[in-house]
Amino acid sequence: MIAEDANWKFTTIPNLCARAAEVYGDRPAIEDGITLNYVELDAVRRRVAKAMIAAGVQRGDRIMIWAPNTWKWFATALGLVSAGAVLIPASTRFKGAEIAELVKRSGTSMLFSVGEFLGAYYPDQLKAETREILRQVVVIGEPRGGDLDWDSFVARGDSISDAELAEREATVGPDDLCDMLFTSGTTGYPKGVMYGHQQCLKAIDAWATRVGIREHDRILVIPPFFHAFGYRSGAIVSMMRGAVLMPHLTYDAGEILKRVSEEKISVIPGPPAIFHGMLQHPELAKFDTSSLRLGVTGGAVVPSILIRRMREELGFAGVVNGYGLTECGGYGTMCLATDPDEVIANTAGKAAAGVEVRIMDDDRNFLPDGQPGEVVIRGYIVMKGYFNDPESTAKTIDSEGWLHTGDVGYFDADGNLRIEDRLKDMYITGGFNCYPAEIERMLSTHPAIGIVAVIGVPEERLGEVGKAYVVLRPGTAATEKEIIDWSRANMANYKCPRFVEIRSSLPTSPQGKVLKNLLRDEAPQDA
Repeated sequence: MIAEDANWKFTTIPNLCARAAEVYGDRPAIEDGITLNYVELDAVRRRVAKAMIAAGVQRGDRIMIWAPNTWKWFATALGLVSAGAVLIPASTRFKGAEIAELVKRSGTSMLFSVGEFLGAYYPDQLKAETREILRQVVVIGEPRGGDLDWDSFVARGDSISDAELAEREATVGPDDLCDMLFTSGTTGYPKGVMYGHQQCLKAIDAWATRVGIREHDRILVIPPFFHAFGYRSGAIVSMMRGAVLMPHLTYDAGEILKRVSEEKISVIPGPPAIFHGMLQHPELAKFDTSSLRLGVTGGAVVPSILIRRMREELGFAGVVNGYGLTECGGYGTMCLATDPDEVIANTAGKAAAGVEVRIMDDDRNFLPDGQPGEVVIRGYIVMKGYFNDPESTAKTIDSEGWLHTGDVGYFDADGNLRIEDRLKDMYITGGFNCYPAEIERMLSTHPAIGIVAVIGVPEERLGEVGKAYVVLRPGTAATEKEIIDWSRANMANYKCPRFVEIRSSLPTSPQGKVLKNLLRDEAPQDA
């Protein structure tokens, strides 16, 4: 395991790559159609960095990757940050107009795009004016027209000497930006979260220690690399701990179960929807899941029944839950791998050393344990700010350095954080605050409910009431009326959803989170 000692400290990502090659040598680093060992991965990273220099990339240049999870995505990211550039990951769900906006707002100078993916040739979506802004478009895959392919781009770096690369790497400092992930954050339109090399590595190291990532783990990374969870808690953590990174392209529960069975996956990080999907698969019993050791989840409601089913039906020896946000590198608090099930199922654990998490009221007073309020975070994991947006930065990080998350939570008697919900998701029924996350947790204990999402919908008398969208477990049956009647018998009246809609599936993001905004868009017509 790579750890700090008297002679070596976490400083920059290229420094970590070189260290991993030194420590782990010829052990497999990535399996993705091809197998690269740690020495080979570092050699590819260096070739990509040289290609960046040959292409005229300067320190601080912003470079975008618009592609799904592959070893070339990761090698490109490592190479560009080694040349001192800043990674801008873009969602594969974005269309040309959204990429145009992101390129303009971030000041991106070069784009690495997937070629043919999900039935479309992605660079064809780029507007002419977007291509004019970009110095180059490089295709990870089969190029068309005049587009440059990834292998040819990388080969151009062979003209750059080792000495020239070493000189460039020496200019990359621990406080330099390594990436900017764009997020809607706690306010309005998407904003670029600026994150530095050293804070990124220290946060990942603290997280990996907490959850118990081990050498030789085989980590299936389903969350997209363009998301903090996939990139940091999947790809970089594998390299840091001497694990095998196994990128996964598109979410399909059957395909995941097949890979677990055939490729002996030991760790799966991802939001609850990934594990719900595996459990919902009608042929689950046919797959050998005995290699699974650790399930790492968070980012949404994690009902205790899900933790139990992950252990009993999927065979995970350990399941851990946590809480984080992009503005903190994707981190915040985390359970320990050794915590009791009760703690893992119902809390998001504690903060790492050097990170403070408190609860604040509307007047910015700290609240005692047990009282819910806004979760605020301070410490080395907090972003350097939003790119070119001092106003939003000042709204999110106060003068005392506390980052306001927009999430409601409280600390229990043991000092573990319990997240109630997003402030913006809360709705008020007849004067009572209703937190969808809490209602979803309760509904998840119904024997027929597999997946559930609750939103507030307008109602003339009470202002707003709850509506639950439900996907039933395979082989079970329930009517909408039965679920409402069950709710009335099991929770306070104001929490009971007044409407239930049973569906075969719910809309999800690439990260596997239910897209409640799409459900809300439908709700006014329903009401």
